[in-house]
Amino acid sequence: MLEKSKGMRSNDTHIKKTLQLSRDMIILADLGLAAAQDDGCRLLYGVVQDCAYKIRMEAERERARHQFAGLWHKEDKKV
Repeated sequence: MLEKSKGMRSNDTHIKKTLQLSRDMIILADLGLAAAQDDGCRLLYGVVQDCAYKIRMEAERERARHQFAGLWHKEDKKV
């Protein structure tokens, strides 16, 4: 039982880190787009932004699945 608990905690941590990474990517993309001076930069940060939103969506889905299945620790429900 102890190993399962550690694994569940590890999954919680990885999902939280993924959500934080997506937030950081969105901020970076917003800053990059605001400072972009050419089409190449706008394209780059548009791709970063698109990927960040896709990553966030998948991480939120996975967190919800874990919560529904009871695999998410109660004190960790909010990120």
